[in-house]
Amino acid sequence: MQHTGNTEEALFYLFLAAALGSFLGNFKWRGNSLGVAAILFVGLAIGAARPEVRIPDVIKLLGLAIFVYSIGLSSGPAFFHSFRNRGATNLILAVSVLSLLSVCIGALSFAFGFDASGAAGMLAGITTNTPALAGLLDAIQASPGPESDIMSNNAVVGYSISYPMGVLGLMIAVALMRRLLRVDYAAEATALGREFPTGQPIINQTVSITKAEATGITLRELKKRHHLQVIFGRLRRNGVDSLCHWETTFEPGDLVVITGETEEVTHTGALLGELVTSTDLADDHSVFDLRRMFVSNPKVAGKTIAALNLTETYPVVLTRIRHGDTDMLVRSDTVLELGDRIRVLARQEDMKHLEKIFGDSYEQLSHIDLLSFGLGMGLGMLIGSIEMTLPGGILFSLGFAGGPLLAGLLLSYLRRSGPILWTLPYSANLTLRQIGLILMLAAIGINSGAAFLSTMLSPVGPLMFLSSAIVSIFGSILILWAGYKLFHIPYILLSGMISHHPANLDFANNQAGNKIPTYGYALVYPLLLIGKIVFVQMLWQLLKVLG
Repeated sequence: MQHTGNTEEALFYLFLAAALGSFLGNFKWRGNSLGVAAILFVGLAIGAARPEVRIPDVIKLLGLAIFVYSIGLSSGPAFFHSFRNRGATNLILAVSVLSLLSVCIGALSFAFGFDASGAAGMLAGITTNTPALAGLLDAIQASPGPESDIMSNNAVVGYSISYPMGVLGLMIAVALMRRLLRVDYAAEATALGREFPTGQPIINQTVSITKAEATGITLRELKKRHHLQVIFGRLRRNGVDSLCHWETTFEPGDLVVITGETEEVTHTGALLGELVTSTDLADDHSVFDLRRMFVSNPKVAGKTIAALNLTETYPVVLTRIRHGDTDMLVRSDTVLELGDRIRVLARQEDMKHLEKIFGDSYEQLSHIDLLSFGLGMGLGMLIGSIEMTLPGGILFSLGFAGGPLLAGLLLSYLRRSGPILWTLPYSANLTLRQIGLILMLAAIGINSGAAFLSTMLSPVGPLMFLSSAIVSIFGSILILWAGYKLFHIPYILLSGMISHHPANLDFANNQAGNKIPTYGYALVYPLLLIGKIVFVQMLWQLLKVLG
């Protein structure tokens, strides 16, 4: 078998790295794992053992573009919603985080003589941001010069050395500052409970109306007056079943089914009357049936529940919706996305009509609209190719990382342009994202394995690891202190907002005992993702000029 330039062998090692990395990434240590990032380290090992094997750059760039575009498509609405509501605070926090880490790494690179691309790779590694690394490699390859391959290898080496401390250092800082700041997670969760659901299981409960304050007013007024965060479903009065609506007025002796998180259901039940354990109307399907339907109809994707006007045609109550693995109560402003599963409470004879409205086709959710996907990717490539001149004469472009990401964010915010639906079904998006990430990580690791081994055996390797540990731990401590004390951000949210890696987010959720850190993560993730891509390339350009 020939080794150099052998495409078959390169592809063999590419998928070997993907397979072994995925296998090893599932192993957990104290509840945490490397996940798909283990593919990078397996790739480095293969590249170190077989330095003659090289994966074509087009595979890496294709994986990168698919990965960041799918992230943009899934993050756009949350990003712009967060920017409207908390834009100033989120922007200042993101810029502060990245500026502090960049300054620290820049200072250490001068102190220890790190290469500019290696230092920029360290910033990408400490923030565990693979798109930022890929954007840096894209920028390096786009710059003329015979040393582009050397700089690319140095960037990957810096990323690989600092990556473990980027995960571990933040965990140490979060646990330490929680003790030093004496954070009360329970109190913060209670204060934020109305704005950010705690992730408790959603349950059904039958309630008997006995309280006078629950009668004589419409359901609309009752929910508004007491800020009730539950859904009212079946109503049984004098043995006759019906469904609740905004103008429903309760009478003593009514039985009603309420749906919500455990604490909210208990609170609402006590306000209305008494919880009933002997009878559960939710189990009675004689008149009204309860079914979970897939949202697979492109015509309703991107629309709010209110825009469907279902209650104008059918007696129906939509109770909860599942996006991915997360169950949420349905609200009038809930936006339907392809792949969502929504619970429908309606008459049995109306179910077929409602199925046509939502689609309810699992097979259709596996299809990818190649027209919208191709146009979106093409737009991302065009945006990424635009060159901008930064202060100091530094040429900058978003490249294969930033261009598709920005296109995905904008198009997912628009959701559709006439008949073209830009968003993808949830499952299809995850599949494409995973494929893109696997191709990118395996290619980067294999092509940089030899350089990684030589650096680790040289005097500069341990210095880079020590520097990344210092920046990760002490930088995170300072950011947590500033966010909590200066920006007055609840620590339970803040711990998620600065999480760079899924392992960090999982650690923050375990510390909090709920999913509130996940909401903090979602608030700033797209902003930080773009910021990391920009800051890593800016640090590289600046250190090149100053060096």
